[in-house]
Amino acid sequence: MIVITLEVCGKEKELVVEDDELLVDVLREKLGLLGVKKACGEGECGSCSVIMNGKLVNSCLILAAAADGAKITTIEGLGRVGKLHPIQQAFIDGGAVQCGYCTPGMVLAAKALLDENPDPTEADVREAIAGNLCRCTGYQKIVSSIHKAAEYVRDRKSQVAGRGDNE
Repeated sequence: MIVITLEVCGKEKELVVEDDELLVDVLREKLGLLGVKKACGEGECGSCSVIMNGKLVNSCLILAAAADGAKITTIEGLGRVGKLHPIQQAFIDGGAVQCGYCTPGMVLAAKALLDENPDPTEADVREAIAGNLCRCTGYQKIVSSIHKAAEYVRDRKSQVAGRGDNE
């Protein structure tokens, strides 16, 4: 047993974990973050994607002990009912949400991309989501929604900057 500390969705958590316990299991079973899906267990589908220390990772491939001290964002840390994150809103507006199983990983892949590249090309978007499998779509609505999200994020940043200039 090992004691680890994680910052998960902005809140510090101290947890006791097994040496061989995976981060996906800790997030789902110990912290109740069910937006982190457990599917392939091999890092191939992206359903378990989280942002760890600013990078998109497959939590099914990371030992919880190796994440000690990390900052982790799951889908639960982005928006909330009544105040969705612009990426979540763009996915809804663009019809990119089908069954919803891949959606958390896709949204987090989009966030990781837009945090680094606020004006991605279609090739950039397709590369960013390449590790996330979706059985319901042909990906076009997802790609279009990520481009719409980039607009929403840029618009939100300019509105915030505009308010700061007027105050």
